[in-house]
Amino acid sequence: MKIEDVIKSTVPMENSKKIILNVMYTQNILAEKFNEILKPYDISGEQYNVLRILRGQKGNPANMCVIQERMLAKTSNTTRLVDKLLLKEFVTREVCPENRRKIEVTITQKGLDVLKELDPKVTEHEIAFSKNLTDDEIVVLNQLLEKYRNQ
Repeated sequence: MKIEDVIKSTVPMENSKKIILNVMYTQNILAEKFNEILKPYDISGEQYNVLRILRGQKGNPANMCVIQERMLAKTSNTTRLVDKLLLKEFVTREVCPENRRKIEVTITQKGLDVLKELDPKVTEHEIAFSKNLTDDEIVVLNQLLEKYRNQ
């Protein structure tokens, strides 16, 4: 469905405006479907992102700055996200022995178990949105989005 049909616009739009609307609308659809996957686990997309970042540390702790710089949504309140994950026992938080101002966060086994359970569901979600595209189209779409984003 064309973006004009989605927003029921009868006025001709510049292609540059259509790109923005298409990206925003697509992001909303992706987020809605993704949140449906996460809902039974009582975690948000941002919390899931923190867990994945911590899993990528392979058992090593990460401080708040490391987590923040790797977040997809740079405006996320990392401290609040970690606090919520701490209450769910998905992470631990400790003061760094060498620098008492630095907080180190580590994923727990419970957090790893949730990710392990979510991994196939997330993969299925990703594949579902790519199924209408050929492998070449997926490569081109990624290249175009990266080119569009990196101005």
